[in-house]
Amino acid sequence: MSGLPESYNAVTWLLDRNVDEGRGDKLAFTDTVSEMTYADLQARSRRLGNLLRRLGVRREERVAMIMLDTVDFPVVFLGAIRAGVVPVPLNTLLTAEQYAYILADCRAKVLFVSEALWPALRDVAGRMSDLEHVVIAGDDAHGQKKLADELAKESDAFDTALTYADEPAFWLYSSGSTGMPKGVRHVHSNLAATAETYAKQVLGIRENDVGLSAAKLFFAYGLGNALTFPMSVGATTVLNSERPTPARMFELMQRYNPSIFFGVPTLFAAMLNDDTQRQATGGTRLRVCTSAGEALPESVGNHWKQRFGVDILDGVGSTELLHIFLSNAPGDVKYGTSGKPVPGYTVRLVDDSGTDVADGEVGELLVNAPSAAEGYWNQRSKSRVTFEGDWTRTGDKYTRDAEGRYTYCGRADDMFKVSGIWVSPFEVESALITHPAILEAAVVPEADAEGLLKPKAFVVLKAGATTDGLHEALKEHVKQSVGPWKYPRWIEVVEALPKTATGKIQRFKLREG
Repeated sequence: MSGLPESYNAVTWLLDRNVDEGRGDKLAFTDTVSEMTYADLQARSRRLGNLLRRLGVRREERVAMIMLDTVDFPVVFLGAIRAGVVPVPLNTLLTAEQYAYILADCRAKVLFVSEALWPALRDVAGRMSDLEHVVIAGDDAHGQKKLADELAKESDAFDTALTYADEPAFWLYSSGSTGMPKGVRHVHSNLAATAETYAKQVLGIRENDVGLSAAKLFFAYGLGNALTFPMSVGATTVLNSERPTPARMFELMQRYNPSIFFGVPTLFAAMLNDDTQRQATGGTRLRVCTSAGEALPESVGNHWKQRFGVDILDGVGSTELLHIFLSNAPGDVKYGTSGKPVPGYTVRLVDDSGTDVADGEVGELLVNAPSAAEGYWNQRSKSRVTFEGDWTRTGDKYTRDAEGRYTYCGRADDMFKVSGIWVSPFEVESALITHPAILEAAVVPEADAEGLLKPKAFVVLKAGATTDGLHEALKEHVKQSVGPWKYPRWIEVVEALPKTATGKIQRFKLREG
């Protein structure tokens, strides 16, 4: 990101600036149990820096974080960055095999873990040759170091490490929807880059905002929503350590009255269709909602706006680019599209030969981004494929209309042709869920008796819906909605669709059968 000094530590801009500008007593985070002001966070992050030094962690070494969304998360994340140590937040829903892989891959020297998650990690941690210390956040340390006690031993005087704007600050691991996760290395300047572009110019985030994010802090999307963006202006964040169920999110909305709600398509749909929450509201202060992770179906966006009177700004981002780079904007929303490039980002659509495609044609999305990661850890060949000079390949297929809006078609490996014409799984899925019986849908290619590919649909029914006459009704519904050649030849009713922890449908699992 241009305009930053060569010597730059992200914590100086995100945190210390707020205290210097008089917001030290302002509430920064609440997790429904504990609260923390900006001054509190500054002091605790300095103590965390001293703790890391006492534990023998040197600059550029990694510390892993398997932590729930509580006020302890920003203390550890920002304290490590302050010390020039690289925090690696991990998904709290992974398997033991995935944790073992990632902890070995990043060579974490210290593991910070929430008390509730430790029992499932004990055996894994014991096998890690590089891991020297475990620090537990919670009341019972289970014989390990207790975060609160360790911080109490330290001074809140600490000289912030003199890092560089282009120096690695933190890693995030990709969701691993098609294999083991990849370590994505982000530099200090990338946090400010996302705040100065999407947060400032699309959200219009301001100091008096109160934000609530369903996406967790260990996700790139959630990290921006609940930490980078509010801290960039001295706003307040409500953290949710529990599962983001419709009931839980409505409860928090009523209790804290947020002005910004950050969700994902599956959650918005679930909140709209939860019969126990028909009378729930979004609060009196809600001014904007955002969605990412997967494209938002048009029907969900329209239904939400009708019920709550607030638009959902659908956008697309990635772990590699840290946050949203295509988005709808306040006053410029067209449901069913991902909107336009976020100011500061440039995008292209190219065909298989790398040639730019015309409006209305399908192409792979490439992004020139100020927030792009510097590459993957220990995966040189994959870095070269994804990061091509100034451009990052997203692996997403899109079309662009004459107004410069982009419409999602699917992942490059999810697209297929029927009768020589490209079919977007997302387009067929969006048509299916407009049927009153369907809650969720996923579409994959299936070979017919002649070996030709045709759409096959997997659907989840709404409560009370039956299958009587449903298959033929759905086929006709799709024919009328998006075209006679796109209708699913086979339809299978399932209890749930396979998804990543970010809510993305894992179509490859459905293809594999």
